[in-house]
Amino acid sequence: MAALIIGGWVARESATSYPTAASSPNVVFILTDDQGWGDLSLHGNRYVETPNLDRLARSGAQFERFFVSPLCAPSRASLLTGRYHLRTGTVSVTQGWERMRGAELTLAEVFRQNGYSTGCFGKWHNGEHAPEDPNGQGFDEFLGFCAGHWNNYFDTDLQHNDQMVSTKGFITDVLTDAALNFISTNKARPFFCYVPFNAPHSPHQVADRYFTKYKAKGLDDEQASIYGMVENVDDNVGRLLAKLDELGLAKNTIVVFATDNGPNGHRYNGNMKGIKGSVDEGGVRVPLFIRWPEKIRPQTRIRPNTAHIDLLPTLVGLCRLRFRPANPIDGRNLSGLLLGHTDTLPDRLLFTHVAGMGPNGIPAEPGAVRTAQYRLVLQKEQVHLYDMLRDPAQSTDLAAEKPQQVQTLQNAYEGWFRDVSRAISASRPVPVASQRVLLQAPEAHFSGKVRYQQGNGWANDWIINWQSPTDSIWWDVDVQRPGAYQLSLQYTAPESALGTVLTLTADSKTLQQTLRTSFDPPQKPSPDRVPRKEVYEKPWAWLPFGTLTLTGGHQRIRLQAGSIPNGQGAAVKALLLTAPK
Repeated sequence: MAALIIGGWVARESATSYPTAASSPNVVFILTDDQGWGDLSLHGNRYVETPNLDRLARSGAQFERFFVSPLCAPSRASLLTGRYHLRTGTVSVTQGWERMRGAELTLAEVFRQNGYSTGCFGKWHNGEHAPEDPNGQGFDEFLGFCAGHWNNYFDTDLQHNDQMVSTKGFITDVLTDAALNFISTNKARPFFCYVPFNAPHSPHQVADRYFTKYKAKGLDDEQASIYGMVENVDDNVGRLLAKLDELGLAKNTIVVFATDNGPNGHRYNGNMKGIKGSVDEGGVRVPLFIRWPEKIRPQTRIRPNTAHIDLLPTLVGLCRLRFRPANPIDGRNLSGLLLGHTDTLPDRLLFTHVAGMGPNGIPAEPGAVRTAQYRLVLQKEQVHLYDMLRDPAQSTDLAAEKPQQVQTLQNAYEGWFRDVSRAISASRPVPVASQRVLLQAPEAHFSGKVRYQQGNGWANDWIINWQSPTDSIWWDVDVQRPGAYQLSLQYTAPESALGTVLTLTADSKTLQQTLRTSFDPPQKPSPDRVPRKEVYEKPWAWLPFGTLTLTGGHQRIRLQAGSIPNGQGAAVKALLLTAPK
Protein backbone atom coordinates (compact mmCIF):
# COMPACT_ATOMS: atom_id res chain seq x y z
CA MET A 1 0.00 0.00 0.00
CA ALA A 2 1.00 3.64 -0.32
CA ALA A 3 3.63 5.09 1.97
CA LEU A 4 3.07 8.50 3.55
CA ILE A 5 6.09 10.82 3.32
CA ILE A 6 5.66 13.26 6.17
CA GLY A 7 8.98 13.12 7.95
CA GLY A 8 7.87 10.90 10.80
CA TRP A 9 5.01 12.91 12.30
CA VAL A 10 3.13 11.43 15.24
CA ALA A 11 -0.37 12.15 16.44
CA ARG A 12 -0.63 15.11 18.78
CA GLU A 13 -1.38 14.49 22.41
CA SER A 14 -4.29 16.43 23.90
CA ALA A 15 -3.67 18.22 27.18
CA THR A 16 -7.12 17.16 28.39
CA SER A 17 -7.29 14.36 30.96
CA TYR A 18 -8.90 11.35 29.38
CA PRO A 19 -10.71 8.15 30.31
CA THR A 20 -9.36 4.69 29.59
CA ALA A 21 -10.06 2.98 26.28
CA ALA A 22 -12.31 0.42 27.97
CA SER A 23 -14.61 3.02 29.53
CA SER A 24 -15.72 4.79 26.34
CA PRO A 25 -16.29 3.48 22.83
CA ASN A 26 -14.10 4.65 19.98
CA VAL A 27 -15.73 6.04 16.84
CA VAL A 28 -14.55 5.63 13.25
CA PHE A 29 -16.71 7.75 10.94
CA ILE A 30 -16.16 7.07 7.22
CA LEU A 31 -17.70 9.47 4.71
CA THR A 32 -17.39 9.25 0.94
CA ASP A 33 -17.81 12.01 -1.62
CA ASP A 34 -20.43 11.79 -4.42
CA GLN A 35 -21.15 8.09 -3.84
CA GLY A 36 -24.87 7.52 -4.27
CA TRP A 37 -27.22 5.08 -2.58
CA GLY A 38 -26.93 2.81 -5.61
CA ASP A 39 -23.13 2.64 -5.64
CA LEU A 40 -23.06 -0.51 -3.51
CA SER A 41 -23.49 -4.15 -4.49
CA LEU A 42 -25.62 -4.48 -1.33
CA HIS A 43 -28.23 -2.21 -2.94
CA GLY A 44 -28.58 -4.20 -6.13
CA ASN A 45 -25.87 -2.65 -8.32
CA ARG A 46 -24.85 -5.45 -10.69
CA TYR A 47 -21.52 -3.85 -11.62
CA VAL A 48 -19.77 -2.46 -8.55
CA GLU A 49 -18.20 -4.79 -5.98
CA THR A 50 -18.23 -3.63 -2.35
CA PRO A 51 -17.85 -6.72 -0.14
CA ASN A 52 -16.41 -4.89 2.87
CA LEU A 53 -19.11 -2.24 2.95
CA ASP A 54 -21.76 -4.92 2.45
CA ARG A 55 -20.33 -6.85 5.39
CA LEU A 56 -20.20 -3.70 7.52
CA ALA A 57 -23.86 -2.99 6.73
CA ARG A 58 -25.04 -6.50 7.57
CA SER A 59 -23.06 -6.66 10.83
CA GLY A 60 -24.90 -3.66 12.29
CA ALA A 61 -27.70 -1.25 11.42
CA GLN A 62 -28.76 -0.25 7.94
CA PHE A 63 -30.84 2.91 7.62
CA GLU A 64 -33.65 2.56 5.11
CA ARG A 65 -34.17 6.27 4.47
CA PHE A 66 -31.30 8.47 5.56
CA PHE A 67 -31.24 11.95 4.06
CA VAL A 68 -28.45 14.46 3.59
CA SER A 69 -28.12 17.67 1.58
CA PRO A 70 -27.80 17.69 -2.23
CA LEU A 71 -24.23 19.07 -2.10
CA CYS A 72 -21.15 18.16 -0.12
CA ALA A 73 -20.21 21.14 2.10
CA PRO A 74 -23.78 21.60 3.41
CA SER A 75 -24.02 17.89 4.25
CA ARG A 76 -20.71 17.96 6.08
CA ALA A 77 -21.73 20.96 8.16
CA SER A 78 -24.93 19.21 9.26
CA LEU A 79 -23.20 15.88 9.95
CA LEU A 80 -20.62 17.61 12.14
CA THR A 81 -22.97 19.90 14.09
CA GLY A 82 -26.40 18.29 14.27
CA ARG A 83 -27.82 21.48 12.76
CA TYR A 84 -29.28 22.45 9.42
CA HIS A 85 -26.39 23.76 7.36
CA LEU A 86 -27.84 27.23 6.83
CA ARG A 87 -27.72 27.80 10.59
CA THR A 88 -23.96 27.14 10.52
CA GLY A 89 -23.27 29.67 7.76
CA THR A 90 -22.66 26.96 5.15
CA VAL A 91 -24.71 27.70 2.04
CA SER A 92 -22.97 26.27 -1.00
CA VAL A 93 -19.65 24.75 -2.12
CA THR A 94 -17.30 27.59 -3.10
CA GLN A 95 -16.49 31.33 -3.01
CA GLY A 96 -16.75 31.38 0.78
CA TRP A 97 -20.26 29.95 0.90
CA GLU A 98 -18.85 26.55 1.93
CA ARG A 99 -17.50 27.94 5.20
CA MET A 100 -18.86 26.90 8.57
CA ARG A 101 -18.67 29.45 11.38
CA GLY A 102 -15.81 28.88 13.79
CA ALA A 103 -18.26 29.30 16.67
CA GLU A 104 -20.12 26.11 15.69
CA LEU A 105 -19.60 23.19 18.08
CA THR A 106 -18.55 20.15 16.06
CA LEU A 107 -18.50 16.44 16.79
CA ALA A 108 -14.73 16.65 17.09
CA GLU A 109 -14.95 19.36 19.74
CA VAL A 110 -17.56 17.42 21.70
CA PHE A 111 -15.43 14.27 21.65
CA ARG A 112 -12.29 16.20 22.59
CA GLN A 113 -14.12 17.83 25.51
CA ASN A 114 -14.80 14.28 26.68
CA GLY A 115 -11.14 13.26 26.59
CA TYR A 116 -10.99 11.68 23.14
CA SER A 117 -8.14 11.98 20.66
CA THR A 118 -9.53 13.39 17.42
CA GLY A 119 -8.25 12.95 13.86
CA CYS A 120 -9.51 13.95 10.42
CA PHE A 121 -8.09 12.33 7.28
CA GLY A 122 -9.52 13.50 3.97
CA LYS A 123 -11.66 16.27 2.54
CA TRP A 124 -12.83 18.98 4.96
CA HIS A 125 -14.69 21.52 2.76
CA ASN A 126 -16.02 23.67 5.59
CA GLY A 127 -13.43 26.44 5.70
CA GLU A 128 -9.76 26.78 4.74
CA HIS A 129 -8.60 29.29 7.36
CA ALA A 130 -8.29 29.26 11.15
CA PRO A 131 -10.48 29.10 13.16
CA GLU A 132 -12.71 27.37 10.56
CA ASP A 133 -10.21 24.70 9.51
CA PRO A 134 -10.08 21.16 10.98
CA ASN A 135 -7.55 22.01 13.69
CA GLY A 136 -9.64 25.03 14.66
CA GLN A 137 -12.82 22.93 14.77
CA GLY A 138 -11.66 20.27 17.19
CA PHE A 139 -9.27 17.93 15.39
CA ASP A 140 -5.90 17.24 17.01
CA GLU A 141 -4.62 15.74 13.77
CA PHE A 142 -5.46 16.55 10.15
CA LEU A 143 -4.18 15.23 6.86
CA GLY A 144 -6.02 16.04 3.66
CA PHE A 145 -7.31 19.16 1.99
CA CYS A 146 -9.81 21.85 2.92
CA ALA A 147 -11.09 22.67 -0.58
CA GLY A 148 -14.13 21.19 -2.33
CA HIS A 149 -12.04 18.90 -4.53
CA TRP A 150 -8.42 18.12 -5.27
CA ASN A 151 -6.59 18.37 -8.59
CA ASN A 152 -4.54 15.18 -8.51
CA TYR A 153 -5.02 11.85 -6.73
CA PHE A 154 -1.57 10.32 -7.32
CA ASP A 155 1.65 11.34 -5.49
CA THR A 156 0.09 14.63 -4.48
CA ASP A 157 0.77 17.29 -1.86
CA LEU A 158 -1.66 17.38 1.07
CA GLN A 159 -2.09 19.53 4.14
CA HIS A 160 -0.82 18.08 7.40
CA ASN A 161 -2.13 20.38 10.14
CA ASP A 162 -0.69 23.76 9.06
CA GLN A 163 1.96 22.50 6.61
CA MET A 164 1.90 21.04 3.11
CA VAL A 165 3.57 17.64 2.75
CA SER A 166 4.37 15.33 -0.15
CA THR A 167 2.69 11.93 -0.30
CA LYS A 168 3.34 8.82 -2.36
CA GLY A 169 0.56 6.69 -3.79
CA PHE A 170 -3.15 6.99 -4.52
CA ILE A 171 -4.91 9.50 -2.29
CA THR A 172 -7.49 7.13 -0.77
CA ASP A 173 -4.71 4.71 0.19
CA VAL A 174 -2.64 7.55 1.66
CA LEU A 175 -5.53 8.87 3.75
CA THR A 176 -6.22 5.37 5.02
CA ASP A 177 -2.56 4.95 5.97
CA ALA A 178 -2.80 8.12 8.05
CA ALA A 179 -6.02 6.97 9.71
CA LEU A 180 -4.46 3.59 10.53
CA ASN A 181 -1.47 5.34 12.06
CA PHE A 182 -3.78 7.51 14.16
CA ILE A 183 -5.74 4.48 15.39
CA SER A 184 -2.57 2.60 16.30
CA THR A 185 -1.10 5.62 18.09
CA ASN A 186 -4.25 6.13 20.14
CA LYS A 187 -5.22 2.51 20.79
CA ALA A 188 -4.85 2.91 24.56
CA ARG A 189 -7.34 5.79 24.83
CA PRO A 190 -10.69 6.59 23.23
CA PHE A 191 -10.52 8.22 19.83
CA PHE A 192 -12.76 9.82 17.22
CA CYS A 193 -11.38 9.11 13.75
CA TYR A 194 -13.13 10.96 10.92
CA VAL A 195 -12.22 9.64 7.45
CA PRO A 196 -13.94 11.78 4.79
CA PHE A 197 -12.59 10.20 1.59
CA ASN A 198 -12.77 12.42 -1.51
CA ALA A 199 -13.56 9.49 -3.84
CA PRO A 200 -15.46 9.00 -6.08
CA HIS A 201 -15.61 12.78 -6.69
CA SER A 202 -13.96 13.88 -9.94
CA PRO A 203 -11.35 14.09 -11.38
CA HIS A 204 -11.79 10.54 -12.63
CA GLN A 205 -8.47 9.04 -11.58
CA VAL A 206 -7.93 5.47 -10.43
CA ALA A 207 -5.28 2.78 -10.72
CA ASP A 208 -5.25 0.55 -13.81
CA ARG A 209 -6.22 -2.61 -11.95
CA TYR A 210 -9.54 -1.08 -10.89
CA PHE A 211 -10.22 0.74 -14.15
CA THR A 212 -9.56 -2.22 -16.45
CA LYS A 213 -11.71 -4.48 -14.27
CA TYR A 214 -14.77 -2.31 -14.84
CA LYS A 215 -13.98 -1.59 -18.47
CA ALA A 216 -14.05 -5.37 -18.96
CA LYS A 217 -17.64 -5.32 -17.70
CA GLY A 218 -18.60 -3.15 -20.67
CA LEU A 219 -18.80 0.18 -18.85
CA ASP A 220 -17.75 3.50 -20.33
CA ASP A 221 -14.65 5.30 -19.04
CA GLU A 222 -16.57 7.49 -16.58
CA GLN A 223 -18.48 4.71 -14.87
CA ALA A 224 -15.44 2.41 -14.91
CA SER A 225 -13.48 5.16 -13.14
CA ILE A 226 -16.19 5.84 -10.58
CA TYR A 227 -16.84 2.20 -9.76
CA GLY A 228 -13.10 1.61 -9.63
CA MET A 229 -12.74 4.42 -7.09
CA VAL A 230 -15.67 2.98 -5.09
CA GLU A 231 -14.05 -0.47 -5.00
CA ASN A 232 -10.78 1.12 -3.90
CA VAL A 233 -12.69 2.84 -1.08
CA ASP A 234 -14.19 -0.55 -0.18
CA ASP A 235 -10.71 -2.11 -0.03
CA ASN A 236 -9.58 0.66 2.31
CA VAL A 237 -12.65 0.26 4.50
CA GLY A 238 -11.57 -3.36 4.75
CA ARG A 239 -8.13 -2.22 5.91
CA LEU A 240 -9.68 -0.02 8.62
CA LEU A 241 -11.89 -2.86 9.88
CA ALA A 242 -8.94 -5.27 9.84
CA LYS A 243 -6.85 -2.87 11.92
CA LEU A 244 -9.58 -2.68 14.57
CA ASP A 245 -9.61 -6.49 14.67
CA GLU A 246 -5.81 -6.68 14.83
CA LEU A 247 -5.63 -4.26 17.77
CA GLY A 248 -8.53 -5.86 19.63
CA LEU A 249 -10.58 -2.67 19.30
CA ALA A 250 -13.48 -3.83 17.12
CA LYS A 251 -15.81 -4.75 20.00
CA ASN A 252 -15.50 -1.30 21.57
CA THR A 253 -15.55 0.77 18.37
CA ILE A 254 -18.60 2.28 16.72
CA VAL A 255 -18.06 2.33 12.94
CA VAL A 256 -20.20 4.71 10.89
CA PHE A 257 -20.35 4.81 7.11
CA ALA A 258 -22.27 7.40 5.10
CA THR A 259 -22.03 9.40 1.89
CA ASP A 260 -22.54 13.12 1.43
CA ASN A 261 -25.07 13.36 -1.43
CA GLY A 262 -26.50 11.50 -4.40
CA PRO A 263 -24.36 10.17 -7.26
CA ASN A 264 -22.29 12.59 -9.34
CA GLY A 265 -23.89 11.46 -12.59
CA HIS A 266 -26.69 9.38 -14.05
CA ARG A 267 -26.14 5.72 -13.17
CA TYR A 268 -27.89 3.03 -11.16
CA ASN A 269 -29.51 4.57 -8.07
CA GLY A 270 -32.38 2.28 -7.15
CA ASN A 271 -34.92 3.80 -9.54
CA MET A 272 -34.94 7.06 -7.59
CA LYS A 273 -35.39 10.42 -9.28
CA GLY A 274 -32.52 12.90 -9.06
CA ILE A 275 -28.74 12.95 -8.67
CA LYS A 276 -26.25 15.18 -6.83
CA GLY A 277 -27.54 18.75 -6.68
CA SER A 278 -31.20 17.71 -6.80
CA VAL A 279 -33.74 17.95 -3.96
CA ASP A 280 -35.51 14.87 -5.30
CA GLU A 281 -35.10 11.58 -3.45
CA GLY A 282 -32.13 10.37 -5.49
CA GLY A 283 -30.14 13.52 -4.74
CA VAL A 284 -30.39 13.24 -0.96
CA ARG A 285 -31.12 9.65 0.09
CA VAL A 286 -27.83 7.91 0.82
CA PRO A 287 -26.47 4.90 2.73
CA LEU A 288 -25.91 5.01 6.48
CA PHE A 289 -24.49 1.98 8.28
CA ILE A 290 -23.59 1.86 11.99
CA ARG A 291 -21.83 -1.12 13.57
CA TRP A 292 -21.18 -1.65 17.29
CA PRO A 293 -20.60 -5.33 18.07
CA GLU A 294 -22.73 -6.78 20.89
CA LYS A 295 -24.58 -3.47 21.26
CA ILE A 296 -26.23 -3.02 17.86
CA ARG A 297 -27.75 -6.24 16.54
CA PRO A 298 -26.58 -7.46 13.13
CA GLN A 299 -29.13 -6.98 10.36
CA THR A 300 -30.87 -4.17 12.26
CA ARG A 301 -33.10 -2.14 9.95
CA ILE A 302 -33.86 1.50 10.80
CA ARG A 303 -37.06 2.24 8.89
CA PRO A 304 -38.19 5.73 10.03
CA ASN A 305 -36.90 8.75 8.11
CA THR A 306 -33.60 10.00 9.53
CA ALA A 307 -31.13 12.69 8.49
CA HIS A 308 -27.62 14.06 8.75
CA ILE A 309 -28.70 16.34 11.60
CA ASP A 310 -29.28 13.21 13.73
CA LEU A 311 -25.71 11.94 13.71
CA LEU A 312 -24.23 14.23 16.39
CA PRO A 313 -26.98 13.69 18.99
CA THR A 314 -26.97 9.96 18.23
CA LEU A 315 -23.23 9.54 18.76
CA VAL A 316 -23.43 11.69 21.89
CA GLY A 317 -26.14 9.34 23.14
CA LEU A 318 -24.38 6.10 22.20
CA CYS A 319 -21.08 7.21 23.76
CA ARG A 320 -22.78 8.85 26.77
CA LEU A 321 -20.80 12.01 26.30
CA ARG A 322 -21.10 15.11 28.45
CA PHE A 323 -22.66 17.60 26.07
CA ARG A 324 -23.82 21.15 26.45
CA PRO A 325 -24.97 22.50 23.07
CA ALA A 326 -23.51 25.84 22.09
CA ASN A 327 -26.43 26.33 19.68
CA PRO A 328 -29.87 24.73 19.23
CA ILE A 329 -29.66 21.20 17.81
CA ASP A 330 -32.07 20.22 15.01
CA GLY A 331 -31.41 16.48 15.04
CA ARG A 332 -32.70 13.66 17.21
CA ASN A 333 -30.92 11.04 19.28
CA LEU A 334 -31.52 7.74 17.48
CA SER A 335 -29.68 5.56 19.99
CA GLY A 336 -32.97 3.97 21.13
CA LEU A 337 -33.61 2.75 17.59
CA LEU A 338 -30.07 1.41 17.26
CA LEU A 339 -29.99 -0.38 20.62
CA GLY A 340 -33.39 -1.99 20.12
CA HIS A 341 -35.26 0.01 22.77
CA THR A 342 -37.82 1.15 20.20
CA ASP A 343 -38.55 0.65 16.51
CA THR A 344 -40.59 3.79 15.94
CA LEU A 345 -39.88 7.50 15.68
CA PRO A 346 -42.53 10.22 15.70
CA ASP A 347 -43.01 11.60 12.20
CA ARG A 348 -41.42 14.96 11.54
CA LEU A 349 -40.71 17.28 8.68
CA LEU A 350 -37.22 17.06 7.17
CA PHE A 351 -36.15 20.04 5.09
CA THR A 352 -33.75 20.28 2.17
CA HIS A 353 -32.23 23.32 0.50
CA VAL A 354 -30.02 23.64 -2.57
CA ALA A 355 -27.56 26.50 -2.76
CA GLY A 356 -29.06 29.44 -4.55
CA MET A 357 -28.79 33.15 -3.91
CA GLY A 358 -31.70 35.54 -4.10
CA PRO A 359 -31.36 39.16 -5.26
CA ASN A 360 -30.77 40.34 -1.68
CA GLY A 361 -27.85 37.95 -1.21
CA ILE A 362 -29.89 35.53 0.89
CA PRO A 363 -30.29 31.89 -0.17
CA ALA A 364 -33.48 31.08 -2.05
CA GLU A 365 -35.20 28.01 -3.53
CA PRO A 366 -35.10 25.25 -4.69
CA GLY A 367 -35.97 23.23 -1.64
CA ALA A 368 -37.98 20.28 -0.42
CA VAL A 369 -39.94 18.92 2.53
CA ARG A 370 -40.05 15.21 3.37
CA THR A 371 -42.56 13.51 5.63
CA ALA A 372 -43.03 9.79 6.18
CA GLN A 373 -45.43 9.80 3.21
CA TYR A 374 -44.82 12.85 1.04
CA ARG A 375 -42.06 14.79 -0.68
CA LEU A 376 -42.82 18.39 -1.59
CA VAL A 377 -40.41 19.83 -4.18
CA LEU A 378 -40.15 23.60 -4.71
CA GLN A 379 -38.22 24.35 -7.87
CA LYS A 380 -38.16 27.18 -10.42
CA GLU A 381 -41.37 28.70 -9.06
CA GLN A 382 -43.14 25.35 -9.48
CA VAL A 383 -44.46 23.10 -6.72
CA HIS A 384 -44.60 19.30 -6.96
CA LEU A 385 -45.97 16.76 -4.51
CA TYR A 386 -45.23 13.04 -4.51
CA ASP A 387 -46.55 10.16 -2.44
CA MET A 388 -43.30 8.38 -1.61
CA LEU A 389 -45.02 5.29 -0.18
CA ARG A 390 -47.02 4.53 -3.32
CA ASP A 391 -44.73 6.22 -5.85
CA PRO A 392 -41.09 6.06 -4.70
CA ALA A 393 -39.87 6.88 -8.23
CA GLN A 394 -41.75 10.23 -8.15
CA SER A 395 -43.52 9.53 -11.42
CA THR A 396 -46.88 11.14 -10.55
CA ASP A 397 -47.21 14.76 -9.39
CA LEU A 398 -50.13 15.10 -6.92
CA ALA A 399 -49.85 18.86 -6.36
CA ALA A 400 -53.06 19.67 -8.26
CA GLU A 401 -54.99 16.91 -6.47
CA LYS A 402 -53.91 17.79 -2.94
CA PRO A 403 -53.74 21.58 -2.67
CA GLN A 404 -54.21 21.60 1.12
CA GLN A 405 -51.32 19.22 1.65
CA VAL A 406 -49.19 21.36 -0.67
CA GLN A 407 -50.09 24.54 1.21
CA THR A 408 -49.38 23.00 4.60
CA LEU A 409 -45.93 21.79 3.59
CA GLN A 410 -45.08 24.94 1.64
CA ASN A 411 -45.95 27.08 4.66
CA ALA A 412 -43.77 24.85 6.82
CA TYR A 413 -40.85 25.19 4.41
CA GLU A 414 -41.12 28.95 4.25
CA GLY A 415 -41.24 29.22 8.05
CA TRP A 416 -38.27 26.88 8.39
CA PHE A 417 -36.30 28.79 5.80
CA ARG A 418 -36.88 32.15 7.49
CA ASP A 419 -35.69 30.63 10.74
CA VAL A 420 -32.52 28.88 9.57
CA SER A 421 -31.36 31.64 7.21
CA ARG A 422 -31.72 34.53 9.66
CA ALA A 423 -28.01 34.80 10.34
CA ILE A 424 -26.84 34.43 6.72
CA SER A 425 -25.11 37.58 5.52
CA ALA A 426 -23.99 38.53 2.02
CA SER A 427 -20.75 39.81 3.58
CA ARG A 428 -18.35 36.95 4.24
CA PRO A 429 -14.89 38.33 5.01
CA VAL A 430 -12.09 35.77 5.16
CA PRO A 431 -10.63 35.41 8.68
CA VAL A 432 -6.99 36.45 9.04
CA ALA A 433 -6.23 34.72 12.32
CA SER A 434 -2.97 32.84 11.81
CA GLN A 435 0.64 33.43 10.88
CA ARG A 436 0.07 32.34 7.28
CA VAL A 437 -3.12 32.99 5.29
CA LEU A 438 -3.47 32.05 1.62
CA LEU A 439 -6.29 34.04 0.04
CA GLN A 440 -7.40 31.92 -2.91
CA ALA A 441 -8.86 33.20 -6.18
CA PRO A 442 -12.34 31.70 -5.49
CA GLU A 443 -12.46 33.84 -2.34
CA ALA A 444 -11.86 37.03 -4.34
CA HIS A 445 -14.19 39.55 -5.91
CA PHE A 446 -13.42 41.33 -9.19
CA SER A 447 -14.73 43.86 -11.66
CA GLY A 448 -14.66 44.57 -15.38
CA LYS A 449 -13.96 41.73 -17.80
CA VAL A 450 -11.99 39.72 -15.25
CA ARG A 451 -13.34 36.16 -14.89
CA TYR A 452 -12.50 32.69 -13.66
CA GLN A 453 -10.57 30.28 -15.86
CA GLN A 454 -13.15 27.50 -15.43
CA GLY A 455 -16.07 29.85 -15.05
CA ASN A 456 -17.72 28.88 -11.77
CA GLY A 457 -14.96 29.72 -9.32
CA TRP A 458 -14.83 26.20 -7.92
CA ALA A 459 -11.90 25.13 -5.76
CA ASN A 460 -8.43 25.54 -7.36
CA ASP A 461 -9.73 27.92 -10.05
CA TRP A 462 -7.85 31.10 -10.95
CA ILE A 463 -8.56 34.57 -12.34
CA ILE A 464 -7.86 35.51 -15.97
CA ASN A 465 -8.75 38.08 -18.64
CA TRP A 466 -7.31 41.08 -16.80
CA GLN A 467 -7.23 43.58 -19.64
CA SER A 468 -7.70 47.08 -18.26
CA PRO A 469 -6.37 49.31 -15.46
CA THR A 470 -10.00 49.97 -14.54
CA ASP A 471 -10.39 46.29 -13.59
CA SER A 472 -9.55 45.22 -10.07
CA ILE A 473 -9.46 42.16 -7.81
CA TRP A 474 -10.06 42.31 -4.08
CA TRP A 475 -10.42 40.19 -0.97
CA ASP A 476 -12.55 41.20 2.00
CA VAL A 477 -10.90 40.01 5.21
CA ASP A 478 -11.57 40.06 8.93
CA VAL A 479 -8.21 40.73 10.59
CA GLN A 480 -8.35 38.82 13.87
CA ARG A 481 -4.56 38.83 14.22
CA PRO A 482 -3.45 42.44 13.62
CA GLY A 483 0.14 43.15 12.71
CA ALA A 484 2.68 43.29 9.90
CA TYR A 485 2.23 40.85 6.99
CA GLN A 486 4.44 40.13 4.01
CA LEU A 487 2.32 39.98 0.85
CA SER A 488 3.14 37.80 -2.16
CA LEU A 489 1.09 37.23 -5.32
CA GLN A 490 0.80 33.77 -6.88
CA TYR A 491 0.59 34.30 -10.63
CA THR A 492 1.47 33.39 -14.18
CA ALA A 493 2.23 35.95 -16.90
CA PRO A 494 3.13 35.70 -20.60
CA GLU A 495 5.80 37.88 -22.19
CA SER A 496 3.10 40.32 -23.27
CA ALA A 497 2.25 41.07 -19.61
CA LEU A 498 5.76 42.29 -18.74
CA GLY A 499 5.85 45.88 -17.61
CA THR A 500 2.47 45.67 -15.89
CA VAL A 501 2.54 47.84 -12.76
CA LEU A 502 0.63 46.14 -9.93
CA THR A 503 -0.63 47.91 -6.81
CA LEU A 504 -1.84 46.35 -3.56
CA THR A 505 -3.84 48.56 -1.21
CA ALA A 506 -5.06 47.69 2.28
CA ASP A 507 -5.94 49.73 5.34
CA SER A 508 -5.05 52.98 3.48
CA LYS A 509 -1.56 51.69 2.75
CA THR A 510 -0.13 50.82 -0.67
CA LEU A 511 2.53 48.52 -2.11
CA GLN A 512 3.64 48.51 -5.75
CA GLN A 513 5.49 46.03 -7.93
CA THR A 514 6.27 45.71 -11.64
CA LEU A 515 6.06 42.43 -13.54
CA ARG A 516 9.56 41.94 -14.93
CA THR A 517 9.68 38.13 -15.30
CA SER A 518 7.38 36.06 -17.46
CA PHE A 519 6.19 32.66 -16.26
CA ASP A 520 3.60 30.89 -18.38
CA PRO A 521 4.13 27.10 -18.30
CA PRO A 522 1.59 24.61 -19.67
CA GLN A 523 -0.80 22.76 -17.40
CA LYS A 524 0.58 19.63 -15.78
CA PRO A 525 -0.16 16.26 -17.39
CA SER A 526 -3.06 14.58 -15.65
CA PRO A 527 -3.98 10.87 -15.43
CA ASP A 528 -7.70 11.60 -15.84
CA ARG A 529 -9.72 8.82 -17.47
CA VAL A 530 -12.24 11.34 -18.86
CA PRO A 531 -11.96 15.13 -19.35
CA ARG A 532 -12.75 17.00 -16.19
CA LYS A 533 -15.09 19.95 -15.63
CA GLU A 534 -12.76 21.51 -13.06
CA VAL A 535 -9.47 23.29 -13.83
CA TYR A 536 -6.31 21.25 -14.34
CA GLU A 537 -3.19 21.61 -12.23
CA LYS A 538 -0.42 23.98 -13.34
CA PRO A 539 2.77 25.53 -11.92
CA TRP A 540 2.72 29.06 -10.49
CA ALA A 541 5.26 31.76 -9.67
CA TRP A 542 5.45 34.14 -6.71
CA LEU A 543 5.81 37.92 -6.84
CA PRO A 544 6.81 39.44 -3.47
CA PHE A 545 5.27 42.85 -2.78
CA GLY A 546 6.63 43.81 0.63
CA THR A 547 5.12 44.31 4.08
CA LEU A 548 1.86 45.93 5.15
CA THR A 549 0.57 46.43 8.68
CA LEU A 550 -3.07 45.40 9.02
CA THR A 551 -5.19 46.72 11.88
CA GLY A 552 -7.94 44.61 13.38
CA GLY A 553 -11.40 44.28 11.92
CA HIS A 554 -12.79 44.24 8.40
CA GLN A 555 -10.38 45.31 5.68
CA ARG A 556 -10.33 45.17 1.91
CA ILE A 557 -7.12 44.14 0.14
CA ARG A 558 -7.36 45.41 -3.42
CA LEU A 559 -5.13 44.44 -6.35
CA GLN A 560 -5.04 46.87 -9.28
CA ALA A 561 -2.92 47.49 -12.35
CA GLY A 562 -1.61 51.00 -12.88
CA SER A 563 -0.83 50.03 -16.44
CA ILE A 564 -1.22 46.97 -18.67
CA PRO A 565 1.05 47.74 -21.64
CA ASN A 566 -0.29 45.13 -24.06
CA GLY A 567 -3.82 44.71 -22.83
CA GLN A 568 -3.31 41.37 -21.08
CA GLY A 569 -2.33 41.21 -17.42
CA ALA A 570 -1.30 38.36 -15.18
CA ALA A 571 -3.42 35.37 -14.22
CA VAL A 572 -3.94 35.36 -10.45
CA LYS A 573 -4.09 32.21 -8.30
CA ALA A 574 -3.79 33.56 -4.76
CA LEU A 575 -2.46 36.22 -2.41
CA LEU A 576 -0.30 35.03 0.48
CA LEU A 577 -0.18 36.90 3.80
CA THR A 578 2.70 35.87 6.07
CA ALA A 579 3.39 37.37 9.48
CA PRO A 580 6.94 37.17 10.87
CA LYS A 581 7.32 34.48 13.52
